[in-house]
Amino acid sequence: MKITTKGHELSTAVEQVVQLFFDVRSDVSAECSVEGGISSASVTAGGLTGRGSWPVPENAGKKELSNAVKKSVLLACKEISNMPTPWGISTGIRPAKLARMLLDEGRTGGETVSLLQSEYWIEPDRARLSLDVALREKDIISLAGEKAVSLYVGIPFCPTRCAYCSFISQALTHNNKFLYPYVDACEREIRRCGEIAAELGLRPISAYFGGGTPTAIPAELLERLIRTLKSSFDMSDLRELTVEAGRPDTLTPEMMAMLSKNGIRRISINPQTMHQITLDAIGRRHSPEDVERAFELARREGMEIINADLILGLPGETPAMLDETLDRVTALSPEAITVHTMYLKRAARLRGDFEKLRFAENVNEMMELCRRRMREYGAEPYYMYKQKNTLGNLENVGFAKPGSECLYNVYIMEEVHSILAMGGGASTKLVRGDRIERIFNPKEAGDYVNRIDEIIQKKEFIKEFLAQN
Repeated sequence: MKITTKGHELSTAVEQVVQLFFDVRSDVSAECSVEGGISSASVTAGGLTGRGSWPVPENAGKKELSNAVKKSVLLACKEISNMPTPWGISTGIRPAKLARMLLDEGRTGGETVSLLQSEYWIEPDRARLSLDVALREKDIISLAGEKAVSLYVGIPFCPTRCAYCSFISQALTHNNKFLYPYVDACEREIRRCGEIAAELGLRPISAYFGGGTPTAIPAELLERLIRTLKSSFDMSDLRELTVEAGRPDTLTPEMMAMLSKNGIRRISINPQTMHQITLDAIGRRHSPEDVERAFELARREGMEIINADLILGLPGETPAMLDETLDRVTALSPEAITVHTMYLKRAARLRGDFEKLRFAENVNEMMELCRRRMREYGAEPYYMYKQKNTLGNLENVGFAKPGSECLYNVYIMEEVHSILAMGGGASTKLVRGDRIERIFNPKEAGDYVNRIDEIIQKKEFIKEFLAQN
């Protein structure tokens, strides 16, 4: 992608909007200038050129200027692409954060929805969704005290790698030689982070074992990590400890008994779909019946809150198939259901690509179906995020019955306090006022093991950053 700007330095804003329509790795160029109180944009892709313009408010600040630039670019892109833009010029991954900021400024709910529509061109149903999520988030955020942090332990292993996966994970069939060294190294990092937290008086409010699939590793190894985490931190303020179980084929009686014995009461069991033909196509090694058996086993072992992940837009799936999946999943009575939109790794979104556009419309119908069914089920939206290149530019939404929300999901998404992250591919996020700093761990298990001394040394920055006044 080639971007040219004149009269402003907002090339990132231009790129963010163009990415809603076109693959940045394709032959796309965008020009945007601000002159005489007008932002004018020209976007060329696939031999087509679109143009758009929008007035810049008098005495505009950086936010107002950025919005005008984005609007002109959006209009230019829409001339050559029919790709839906339900979120208007809101290009961040946290669409509810904007609604929460407006509420914090003293806006009413009605004013917030109105501004999201008029100033950011967000469609009415998405504006209302943003408000609903923001209101739920405010209640969850208020639970955390001044010294609150959340914890994350990454376990980047899965039984196999799914065809659609964009997360950091390695198939155990190829990487099991790293298992024991990995757990040894991760325990070292957990202990040092616990010492740093104690020195700073930090008190975890939520903790999350993610990946990958934590339950893909032997139960004895996962138990070591759970026990090390509990013994390394002051858990007196902890409100939840979640294990991402994910793949139903990893939930053996031995694994579930271990989780129960160690006080785990919140897990995820992720069907993605309840149609075997789709599961086979995407490389999942479980059946819909395996999902049902996993739920039964989890309840028998005392799991109080179970989340189920679904993916909209999987190959060959239709709204009718999704409706059937929702019937079977809700019959299992999960306390929370997270709805993800299929992520497109590469996409040429030009006008005339009717097959993809129909696919996007189909997925929008699916999302509307999910929202209606979740209301009927008694689950409300409580967190939300967006990714680039999702079908139809749609969102991912977590729904939960009242009192069953995953606090960690809100805290990591809304950046309200620090996240101390340990393990392969984990990203520590340090929050101090308006400043945010990150510490990234290596993604590959072998690299993580070999660099563990360096990784632990880098964690000393936590003290340096959070101890400042």
